[in-house]
Amino acid sequence: MARPLRIIYPDAWYHVMNRGRSRVQIYREQDDYFAFVELLREASAMWKVRIAAYCLMSNHYHLLIQTPGANLSRFMRHLNGIYTQYFNRTYKSDGPLFRGRYKSIVVESDSYLLELVRYIHRNPLQAGLVKRLEDYRWSSHRMYISRGNEINWLHKEYVLSMLEADKQKRRQAYIDFIKKEEEAEMLSKIYNKGKLPLLLGTKEFIDRIRHKYQDKTNIKDTPQVRELFQEKSKVEKAVSSAYQVKVEDLKKSRRGNYNEARNVAIYLMRKHTGASLSDIGSRFEMRSYSSVSSVVQRMQEALRRNINLRQRVEEAERLLT
Repeated sequence: MARPLRIIYPDAWYHVMNRGRSRVQIYREQDDYFAFVELLREASAMWKVRIAAYCLMSNHYHLLIQTPGANLSRFMRHLNGIYTQYFNRTYKSDGPLFRGRYKSIVVESDSYLLELVRYIHRNPLQAGLVKRLEDYRWSSHRMYISRGNEINWLHKEYVLSMLEADKQKRRQAYIDFIKKEEEAEMLSKIYNKGKLPLLLGTKEFIDRIRHKYQDKTNIKDTPQVRELFQEKSKVEKAVSSAYQVKVEDLKKSRRGNYNEARNVAIYLMRKHTGASLSDIGSRFEMRSYSSVSSVVQRMQEALRRNINLRQRVEEAERLLT
């Protein structure tokens, strides 16, 4: 089985989750929760990782972390490994504690980051464990509403500054923000689908990550990399719908006849599928990959100059995404 893809770069934000093997409780007593939180504090200092939010449930956990040193894997290996040793030693057990490798979602540092803080902190409320969030001890919510500075390892000021510029008003801004249920349900719908996304953010953010991994030919055939991109057939259907032509008409090329829809399909296929120039050339019956590259470059230049073309391409992308 292919190992999960880890999208790693400096200062990336991640929503990290892991669950007990066979859904067993990974925190049985209060001391276990205390031990994990203390381990979070120690590991964040050791690996220079910023923890902005966390929530520990009985059989799983949620973390929102930033990795200035692009060292997510090393941090998580330390966190899960040390806690597993503690758990096995405490309960005279043996073997793996967690279901497998942790799940990580790369998060854009904008409104999605704020929504994720709310989603993580509202987990106990959604699960019916408490009626008031401040009554739940095992999340970072109470640190956000605390008036003291005794918890200085939690990276909460960045999040609070996104809500309110005035430091004196940040606490109340957070309290007002966390109460809103409607927005919190947005992420719940995404997370309840079963198959979690690799990326959480705007279309522009996702496109940047796709472009970063587009030419990594040594890993692009793994299932997780393929999830970053659209299927080639979906690109063709979106363009044919936008231009109201048949899919087979996109494949036709006649000397002297300009086929805009065909060129748009080639351009979007290169942008959104991660397919190589050679693969796209074969699909559109083009003799060489250099011909595909020329079409892509001409489209990029035309899009900068022609607002009407740009609107038509954006409509095709809207149908695609």
